[in-house]
Amino acid sequence: MDFSNYKIRFETLGCRLNQIESEGAAHFFSEAGFTSDLTPVSAKSLTDEKTILCVINTCSVTQKAEQKARRLIRLLLKTYPKAAVIVTGCYAQLRPLEIKKMDERIAVLGGQVKSRISGIPELLKRTVDLSPLEIVARIEKEIILKPVMNPGVPENSFVLATDSFLAHSRSSIKIQDGCNSKCTYCTINIARGKSVSLDAKTVIERIQQLEASGQSEVVITTVNIAQYHGTWNGPEASCGFVNFAGLLKLILANTSKINIRISSIYPQIVKEDFLEAIKNPRVCPHFHISVQSGSDRILEAMKRGYKAQDVVEACEKIRSVKENPFLACDIITGFPGETDSDFNDSLELCKKCGMAWVHAFPYSERPGTEAVKMKNKVPQSVSGERAYTLTTKAAEAKIRYIKSFEGKILPCVVETVRNPKNKVNGRVIYHAVTENFLHCQIEVDENSPQFTNGALQKVRILSPLTENIRKGGETECLAELV
Repeated sequence: MDFSNYKIRFETLGCRLNQIESEGAAHFFSEAGFTSDLTPVSAKSLTDEKTILCVINTCSVTQKAEQKARRLIRLLLKTYPKAAVIVTGCYAQLRPLEIKKMDERIAVLGGQVKSRISGIPELLKRTVDLSPLEIVARIEKEIILKPVMNPGVPENSFVLATDSFLAHSRSSIKIQDGCNSKCTYCTINIARGKSVSLDAKTVIERIQQLEASGQSEVVITTVNIAQYHGTWNGPEASCGFVNFAGLLKLILANTSKINIRISSIYPQIVKEDFLEAIKNPRVCPHFHISVQSGSDRILEAMKRGYKAQDVVEACEKIRSVKENPFLACDIITGFPGETDSDFNDSLELCKKCGMAWVHAFPYSERPGTEAVKMKNKVPQSVSGERAYTLTTKAAEAKIRYIKSFEGKILPCVVETVRNPKNKVNGRVIYHAVTENFLHCQIEVDENSPQFTNGALQKVRILSPLTENIRKGGETECLAELV
């Protein structure tokens, strides 16, 4: 039977890790013969009765993330009236009953068992002609209600991995999931469970496959990179395990061309073995550091396990082995008890570290965390104003950073292929990401050679797109091919 006429829609909220898992899930449906669609739905999308299943991978990092998930679920139910809807991810793990009450066409698959999505394509082959309610009932009976063998630990966490990416030009690989930390504001350890790591041999083999297929870059993603603890029986390991620095050295030793981008790091891992590994020019000079505050008092209340000076020293050490890297961080504003002085400490830390970008967001209460019970709550108006101040300063910092590269030539990965409609004054527009994470707009002549997604090129940075940066746009600078 030809299943290609049956469309499966995927929607993703939150981090790149969720995007990878959605890509992996889509791959299973495509392999089974269904048509997988990762194009985001919008309020302007036309009603589609050919879509028989929607899968939404949710986030629960803030109240706004959960609100966005609920809006998206309602939109999917309205736009695809003949589709069953599977809601998975962190929100599904934490609030299953809340989601299930929204509509009978919804099946809720907790984030810790989202790998079970891989079994749904074969089930769907047997049920495509059933009603959405009947499909939901079969998914619940055969997939969702299966016993959980090891509660609190992600089940088959690395099943949703793929070397074929439908919606992204830069390949990614998830090497770690879950978290053993108990930061007082965070539910990730509850939603994703305890830390698990993909063994080093499998990581290396998958990256070798990507390199052999012609991929020029791979993004290594984790929940908590400091907790990577992969099995490895080679001579480089002690006690049969390697940490992330050890894994990175093994990847570089067993590949020859593919570049490595690290999605996020913690100050604790910036030690000699890590610095030795990132010296390699194939490690992209772009490091996003999970910081959260520049105040030692707030960091202690958050149970982060490091101090502001540790962040400063980590940035200095990275700069000692990487020339002018793009350094960025996360900062939470308005954590319970945060004073003006504490916030100024965060401003000063970002300035002292020379952060080229700061992802600032107001503190959001998460049920089940210690911070909910803390006193001295900061009004949302204050935390929002502080986040705005940080973001404004971060935009100016990014503009200065880009200006420091004007006229310089950088390698980049082309992210969008030629689109005949994507033209300005007869010239075709491409977007690309440089090794140090500058998002470039490139204009080329209509008759120039065609690029492919993921192609490695070189560009000369011309100028920052200052207004676009200040407005929060993704494209940050103009560049030209060389």
